[in-house]
Amino acid sequence: QKTAPRHPPPPPPPLSRCCCASRPFLKYRRQKRKMAAVAELASRAAFAGASSRFVNAKASRSSARSVTPLRCVGEGSIDQATPVATSGTPVRKTSMLVIGATGTLGRQVVRRALDEGYDVRCLVRPRQNPADFLRDWGATTVSGDLTKPETLPAAFVGIHVVVDASTARPEEDTFVIDWKAKVACIQTAAAMGIQRYVFYSIDQCDQHKDVPLMNMKYAVEEYLKASGMNYTVLRLCGFMQPLISGYAVPVLEEQTLWGTDDDTRTAYLDTQDIAKMTLAAVRREEANRKVLTLAGPKAYSVKEVIQICEKLGGAEAKVTKVPVLLLKVTRGLTRFFQWTAPAADRLAFAEVLASGVKFDAPMEETYKTLGMDVNETTTLEGYMEEYFSKILKKLKEVGGASRQRDFYL
Repeated sequence: QKTAPRHPPPPPPPLSRCCCASRPFLKYRRQKRKMAAVAELASRAAFAGASSRFVNAKASRSSARSVTPLRCVGEGSIDQATPVATSGTPVRKTSMLVIGATGTLGRQVVRRALDEGYDVRCLVRPRQNPADFLRDWGATTVSGDLTKPETLPAAFVGIHVVVDASTARPEEDTFVIDWKAKVACIQTAAAMGIQRYVFYSIDQCDQHKDVPLMNMKYAVEEYLKASGMNYTVLRLCGFMQPLISGYAVPVLEEQTLWGTDDDTRTAYLDTQDIAKMTLAAVRREEANRKVLTLAGPKAYSVKEVIQICEKLGGAEAKVTKVPVLLLKVTRGLTRFFQWTAPAADRLAFAEVLASGVKFDAPMEETYKTLGMDVNETTTLEGYMEEYFSKILKKLKEVGGASRQRDFYL
């Protein structure tokens, strides 16, 4: 057991009776603290009243304004259905943003817009080798990643028209690029007050919703319609440019061609003509809030395309036909595995292209809407003849072999 200490601590000394401990001084200090507390409460009450008056005044000013989002002001007349800002720096109607400007179609839109006097800005991916050719043409470039929405708003500042020509590359995820990125672009455009949004879709996408890519295209169309912006949707049947690497070059180099045993017919268009139609749709109010299908003068089957290449190239094609049934079986097998799902989606699109469907549309009303003449459109025969005569003929004259698979007229 612990014993008590032998020497306990001494008691505390008594309080000194100094002047500070006198009663009159303590009473004075209490009164002073009370007055300070009252003054503090009064100042807080005054500040709260002033803040309340400021909030009420701000709310009244906000209620006096329109609740619709501000829109950029373009030069000239603007559709009355589109809400616009009543102040601020006007946005030039010739300011255009092209998304996917380095692609087969996007670059033609940039060239055509520059030729027609537009101030073109191109949204390009951050890359080690930038798209210098766009700046050489006279366009400006801004870096942005479609998969990162936070990088997009800077590209939309001061823009009147957006032309979206982007699409997923073979190595990219179509869901990320052709759906999620499209939604992000449309949301950004609506928030920034874009006056016209042009979107490229696929012909008959509303009739083949079982195909993921076509279903996404149709969903983007509907999302764009619900955004409240002025828009134009251009549904495309097919490009002429891929036919060069797919059929023309293999015929001349005596390589094997892959085809199907179907009778699918496609009305191909030159991308230069698509660019011309796009600029016409931007200029004309008749194309506002319209879904237009763009088709070439005539629809061709794969067999007919090969025959044109054989005739102009002076060589016989080596064709290996792939049965449509094989595409269906291959698609069914790849759907069961997660790592082959993108391949299954692309096979589904290839299956539609090889199912005997005719990708074509009457163009009389479309030409009238765009203010164009059908004679301005390039035919497939004329396009192929120009390629064979001006490009591959010169290569043969110098004794060279063409290994170029990505060259487009």
